[in-house]
Amino acid sequence: MKKIGLILSFFALVMLSGCTKVETTETQKQVTSTESKQDITPAEAKAIAKEAYIYGFPLVLNYKTMYDYAVDKKSPEYKGDFNKLACVARVYTPEDKTIITPNSDTPYCMTWADMRAEPIVFTIPEIEKERFYEVQLIDLYTHNPAYISTVATGNVPGNYLIAGPDWKGEVPKGITEVISLETDFLFSIHRTQLFNPGDIGNVEKIQNGYGVEPLSAFLGTKVPSPAAAIDFPKWKEGAEFNAQSFGYLDFMLTLVETHQEEQALMERFAKIGLGGEGTFDIEKLAPEIQKALEEGVKEGFSEMEEFVKNNTSDPLAAAKIFGTRAFLKKSAKENYNLDEFFILRAVAAYRGIYGNSADEAIYPTYIADGQGAPLDASRNKYIVTFKKGELPPVTAFWSLTMYDGKTQLLIDNPLNRYLLNSPMMDDFVMNEDGSLTLYVQKESPGKELEANWLPAPDGPFYAVMRLYGPKKEALEGKWVNPPLVKAPKIK
Repeated sequence: MKKIGLILSFFALVMLSGCTKVETTETQKQVTSTESKQDITPAEAKAIAKEAYIYGFPLVLNYKTMYDYAVDKKSPEYKGDFNKLACVARVYTPEDKTIITPNSDTPYCMTWADMRAEPIVFTIPEIEKERFYEVQLIDLYTHNPAYISTVATGNVPGNYLIAGPDWKGEVPKGITEVISLETDFLFSIHRTQLFNPGDIGNVEKIQNGYGVEPLSAFLGTKVPSPAAAIDFPKWKEGAEFNAQSFGYLDFMLTLVETHQEEQALMERFAKIGLGGEGTFDIEKLAPEIQKALEEGVKEGFSEMEEFVKNNTSDPLAAAKIFGTRAFLKKSAKENYNLDEFFILRAVAAYRGIYGNSADEAIYPTYIADGQGAPLDASRNKYIVTFKKGELPPVTAFWSLTMYDGKTQLLIDNPLNRYLLNSPMMDDFVMNEDGSLTLYVQKESPGKELEANWLPAPDGPFYAVMRLYGPKKEALEGKWVNPPLVKAPKIK
């Protein structure tokens, strides 16, 4: 299976009750125990593998981040143990390679939280009114069940108790709000707006005021008994693109709760050995079944790429695939006439994992020029022009970031400039008619216009516009980002 290819993304990129533990349900145990007695044809195995691959892709890719950030201490991307907030007072650069299509607007704080033993408390300090910040809470499925942010909760200090699905304790004093998640593990991303390079000290002070700690530490009470130790499987690079992914999916199913409406799906997956007990071993299957699983993975991946290809013209596509479980289910039916939302969730993870929900940010993306041709800075120079009074409508800020078309990472360039954004407005050179033209090319447009230059690679690329705190006209499609067009040749 190839890694992420040239068909580039338009993506940047609820808690339900009545759940049953996959690894403890009687139905699941029965299916697992009888699986070896069932006969399955290669054709059926292939069809199930395709379904399971699409369903499980976000969980598998999420595990990759978990393993690199919180488990493997030798990983260059390691951030720290579970329940420890790791902050970096810098923006992302081409050296950051774990998360594809990263933003470079907002220095990050991140943590992987384990809430099996007790809830976690997130503390927000005082943040000035004009600065955008957000804490994105992401469950193991890669849903965005809740936010603590400028948009969602305001720039006010507070203590937020984050709990897993089974917590039923009393809410202690000092807690601003209780947020319940459907998984006992969560990944959180703190984004804090950086106004300019000289502002980094102020961002660092805010980061130092963020807190993430177990409830017992927040209260100063006795620490509860720890949850059972977990034997995390070693991550194999590239496993998300082949049938090895099923081993990681089977492991992740031990950490989540399966909704009743998905129990039949789990029983179907069990026919290829996905019992939700973390014991999947493709080598134990017959050779023809192993081959069928690989073929199913290829078909599932192709379906994801086809979905991307068929929806690249929709400027609000990214706004339709990131959000809560309930939002994704609704979006699948209303926007794509789909009975299930799993393909939306998979494509979102594939093309821009951890993308924001629309109310927080949207991501108009450039993957082709105004005539529909692929973007290639080795052959062309490009411009994008905002007419007077038609800059991106936001309550916070906007940016335009460059990505390599092959790696989906940021671009090395002589200016160490990876984006252009609205805090740079005072530096931009405006046109005589009040419009703004940005130059997207591999070479400088000249010293007099260099402030407007977004450096591109010597080859294929794509660019993502981010609107933080998008206004109603952007969310409803009344404002549309202007096209990226080939720059006129100078005679």
